[in-house]
Amino acid sequence: MNEARITLGHSTIPIMPIGLGCMGMSQFYGTADREESITTIAVAIDSGVNFFDTSDIYGAAGSAPTSNGFGHNETLLGEAVRGRREEVVLATKFSARPAPEGGVVFDGRPEYVRAACDASLARLQTDHIDLYYYHRLDPMVPVEETVGAMAELIAAGKVRAIGLSDVEADILHRAAAVAPISALQSEYSLWERGIEAEVLPACRALGITLVPYSPLGRAALTGTVGSDTTFGAGDFRATLPKFSDDNLRHNLTLVEELKRFSEARGATPGQVALAWLLSQPHDVAPIPGTKRAKYVRENAAATAVALSADDVAVLGAVFSPEQVRGAQYGELGVRSR
Repeated sequence: MNEARITLGHSTIPIMPIGLGCMGMSQFYGTADREESITTIAVAIDSGVNFFDTSDIYGAAGSAPTSNGFGHNETLLGEAVRGRREEVVLATKFSARPAPEGGVVFDGRPEYVRAACDASLARLQTDHIDLYYYHRLDPMVPVEETVGAMAELIAAGKVRAIGLSDVEADILHRAAAVAPISALQSEYSLWERGIEAEVLPACRALGITLVPYSPLGRAALTGTVGSDTTFGAGDFRATLPKFSDDNLRHNLTLVEELKRFSEARGATPGQVALAWLLSQPHDVAPIPGTKRAKYVRENAAATAVALSADDVAVLGAVFSPEQVRGAQYGELGVRSR
């Protein structure tokens, strides 16, 4: 893996440019094996990956059929990095929690921020969280109040840097007026480019590192998804418009072009998709998720794939927003608190 590191936003935290999203080790993409997940995290560290992403909601009952319980993913990650804490940068999130009647509610009250942080510290078996995200906005609490409480966690030594997830440009500006925002986590890839018009320019103006989740289009950009692929009850993709039968058949014709492009350059489609992200004119740190050690190694090696400006433009045209069919999400089951 290329050893060039970037500094996370306004912090002093150095991270490798490709991290590891751990969500799928607990839910959303079918079953996962605990021991294999722990091995995969160890392989990631050995491969030079130092940026690990989780959330307290990952694994929570009520949010997916393959639930393991609230905090499951944090507990798993904390166990996996025990004894190697100084080698890793831990990012986690708060605000989302299961609603008793089903679905998810979001809580941004300052008192909840503090309680959620303490609970995450215990599950992660650490005395500090490197990057603490506000996962989704609570519509009943001004973002300034929530971010103010997050800034207090930095002052208390419990958190090193703070970030937001899936917010619009105006929210970024409001939050940054309260405290330095080091990272924004949003879906961004050749497959999903909705943040390019307003959110990306705001990140650049405010010095915020973009952390793309699902940078491989939920595996579609790896070339391993076919038009005959079926997604079981425990697989979140079954609910996503881009993966509906007609949309998927069309979108996979674009992936075929990516496969041909990648083969000509001696790389995998997933590596080229990640290299495209790393070629954007801004600090970008994608966090491809996987439960398999071999894919961790493959993803990490994407830092060695060099794309020219023409290559970046060609790929961007193939996967233009006008070409990719299907909205980002379907019904998420989100409720007001």
